[in-house]
Amino acid sequence: MVNKMEFGLIEYQAEQGRVVLNTPGFDFDSFPQLGERLLAALPATVIEKQCDADIHSWLIDFEECQMFLKAEHYSESVWFESLSGMHCQDELSFLATLFQQGFCLPEQ
Repeated sequence: MVNKMEFGLIEYQAEQGRVVLNTPGFDFDSFPQLGERLLAALPATVIEKQCDADIHSWLIDFEECQMFLKAEHYSESVWFESLSGMHCQDELSFLATLFQQGFCLPEQ
């Protein structure tokens, strides 16, 4: 039996440049594996990773557009965020459409 991870869209905040995701549950220590698998499926690459007390902030490149992938431990919130407002609007819109359709990744 293959377990699947489900990803979907919670909200697309176009004016703020943010795509909020529905993801499988995670904690601070397990997010890096989840994040890496998600980015590999898009495909996107990590430029830089930063971890604070309860949040992961990864600067990523997706289709030649730099944005953040953020994950907050306590609320289990994951979102893509532009570097500033309307930056990468086309790419964020594409991601919102992709996640609105939902998709699964097989467990490794």
